[in-house]
Amino acid sequence: MSNLEYAIQQFRENDLTCAIYNGEQLCSSTERGVKPLLGFISDGLNFSGFSAADRVVGKAAAFLYVRLGVSEVFADVMSRSAVNVFKEHGIVCTAGELTEVIVNRAKTGLCPMESAVWDISDPVIAEEAIRAKLKEMYG
Repeated sequence: MSNLEYAIQQFRENDLTCAIYNGEQLCSSTERGVKPLLGFISDGLNFSGFSAADRVVGKAAAFLYVRLGVSEVFADVMSRSAVNVFKEHGIVCTAGELTEVIVNRAKTGLCPMESAVWDISDPVIAEEAIRAKLKEMYG
């Protein structure tokens, strides 16, 4: 079983929001949105060579996976802009469903994280914009 297959298996069997695996170590979360990825970054974790499985990956989450250094990402739902970010950074990606954009949880418009990074192309600047948007939304 490949690292990605194992990450997907753990993701599904344990009802996780994300699972990141490298053949030895599994890091996972049940927190929603980009929160677990920001936590991994804040903790100074480097997932170089790891494979990740996630529920929803938009452009914002894609930038955070770039910052974490993963090699490949699977998502149940992935936006085209996320695919473009992954391609630009040499990260292999696959999706159960490919969508134009990620919508907000109320399904009334664009996801706030997606809109926060819409015109950004640098992963470091994207992370700053994501953190600023979360602070604006939640204090």
